[in-house]
Amino acid sequence: MTGRVMLSGWSRRSCLPNAGKALCDTGPLVAMADRWDTAHDECRGAFEAFGGDLLTTWAVCGEAFHLLPVQFKREFLWDFIVRGGVKIVDLAVEELPRMRALMSRYATLPMDFADASLVALAERLDVKRVFTLDRRDFQIYRPRHTRFFHIFP
Repeated sequence: MTGRVMLSGWSRRSCLPNAGKALCDTGPLVAMADRWDTAHDECRGAFEAFGGDLLTTWAVCGEAFHLLPVQFKREFLWDFIVRGGVKIVDLAVEELPRMRALMSRYATLPMDFADASLVALAERLDVKRVFTLDRRDFQIYRPRHTRFFHIFP
């Protein structure tokens, strides 16, 4: 990402290209779009401080739009995506068996499709950081490429 992402009075300066990458889960997207959300300020501050590239999947975006039924909050999310606040990465069909295995392994949580998509993406791209409010689950998930995820905020 180059330049600045302006979001309702908030801005984010990008850092050097090697500043890092992190996965972005549903919770922070919803919290940043909803100023009445209890995690709003914490997520906005973490987004500002991160400075790297946030990566997500279509499944996460679908979940976030579903949880934002008010149109002006959806417009915020649209603007956030379009302006590069988060990059949507496609999953390959070859990753579906891994996602299925993950959902089966963590069925007692249960792991949802969006989380499985993030873990599969993390494994493919060797991403170890996750921007999530779902600490409980992401502390339990054990991806193939690392012993654990580094979670923020």
